[in-house]
Amino acid sequence: MSLGHYLLLGAGLFVIGLFGALTRRNVIGILMSIELMFNAANINLAACNSYLHPAGVAGMTLAIFVITVAAAEVVVGLALVLAVYRNSATAYVEDFSLLKG
Repeated sequence: MSLGHYLLLGAGLFVIGLFGALTRRNVIGILMSIELMFNAANINLAACNSYLHPAGVAGMTLAIFVITVAAAEVVVGLALVLAVYRNSATAYVEDFSLLKG
């Protein structure tokens, strides 16, 4: 498979994740869509790394860093969602008026 196939796969996954993040009403669904967009970026990083520098590890190192940041984002996001859910008993974005002031 060529580089174009991997880039097309990454772009398709990113568009699916973007669509999910923009159309979901549930916070958990939005977080999953953002994770899908991160994974699409990781596919593109790994594909470009293996195509441009087959012996190098810079792209793979950056992909591991993105995975680490994504894991931290999920932990913080879920902690916030649980804290808001305990106060409002809902997980829908439009019902979150707690932070409006």
